[in-house]
Amino acid sequence: MKTWIIFSCSTFIYIIFGLSPCSPPKETAELPDVVSQHPAAANYALYCAGCHGRNLEKFADKAWMSDNSKDAIIKSIKFGLSVDGMPAFEKTFSDEEIKSLADFVQKGIPKDKSQLKKPDTKNPIVSSEEFKFVVDTVVSGLKVPWGLVFLPGGDMLISERAGTLNRYSNGKLSAPIEGLPAILARGQGGLLDLCLHPKYAENGWIYISYSSPAKDGSGDSNTAIMRARLKGNQLTDQQTIFEALPMVSTQHHYGSKMAFDREGYLYFGVGDRGEHFEFPQELNNHNGKIHRIKDDGSIPEDNPFVKTKGAMPSIFSYGHRNPQGTAMHPETGEIWESEHGPKGGDELNLIKPGLNYGWPVISYGINYNGTVLTKLTEKKVWNNLFSIGNLLLLHVE
Repeated sequence: MKTWIIFSCSTFIYIIFGLSPCSPPKETAELPDVVSQHPAAANYALYCAGCHGRNLEKFADKAWMSDNSKDAIIKSIKFGLSVDGMPAFEKTFSDEEIKSLADFVQKGIPKDKSQLKKPDTKNPIVSSEEFKFVVDTVVSGLKVPWGLVFLPGGDMLISERAGTLNRYSNGKLSAPIEGLPAILARGQGGLLDLCLHPKYAENGWIYISYSSPAKDGSGDSNTAIMRARLKGNQLTDQQTIFEALPMVSTQHHYGSKMAFDREGYLYFGVGDRGEHFEFPQELNNHNGKIHRIKDDGSIPEDNPFVKTKGAMPSIFSYGHRNPQGTAMHPETGEIWESEHGPKGGDELNLIKPGLNYGWPVISYGINYNGTVLTKLTEKKVWNNLFSIGNLLLLHVE
């Protein structure tokens, strides 16, 4: 029996299926081709490639690319860009190392970015630690596809973070679907996940998560969920059923993957919004939490904090960093969540009501600039352990 997995990455939608067990992994990961070309390449590979691409292919067009002085990029590396979620490397690198890294990055990005070497997708066979996979491109020409869902007839809806909702049918993308809400497409925010109601064939409800801009024009935003019906190329009957509070100015960690359980409750995560000391351990806000609501946005009576004074009643679990995957186990009905953690601290969690999953008090990861956020990997609180027994740690860097 073949296992099919559909996923999006960069500008493509891929489909993969397992072939056979794979040979044991190499003991050390290969560094990018650029490493041998510049002394700063090793620092880039270890600290920057995860976000900006192994071959510098993920840098967005910025003014500093044509600034011969390099002052802007040096400042960004040294002091970070907190609103965008980029850490400061002032304590990680010396001034000379920062200048060298800035020079390496700036000279490595040509004026014509199409000349940059892209990730290798020519070989359809990809090996993991356990299996070999065949990868086939299904849809190309997209810009950061974020969510996808199959309609009963086989058509596929695809959300692009920039704010475009596509319908893929008979091998072609149709004109963008109209009727989306106001979306703040900036940083990691934009049009995000898609999910169908379990009884979609009967009621036609499509659930859409996105970064919703504050109505006061401040530029603040947070995760919201709307449900709507699709008629032709138009969304109708739009209803906003959830809006995370408070709105904040940061542009990352929106979370938001959605999944229904067998009882028809909707689960989804909201990230800590980059304010990990402010939100995840407090129940008076929606950030850094897994939420459970009814299909119309109302609150289930047995949610764990419904009767807790000052708590947001939709909270199902807390102490999360950036929950970006939510799924129901098809056999057990359990809700599992994958979490974008700090460097070396990604998580796969079995979500249970009322549990504290520890962020940022405990973590196996470190900050992306190499500094240590916490040395604790477990902690007793009220005779319970933060996430111990419910947490699988995936060390992905």
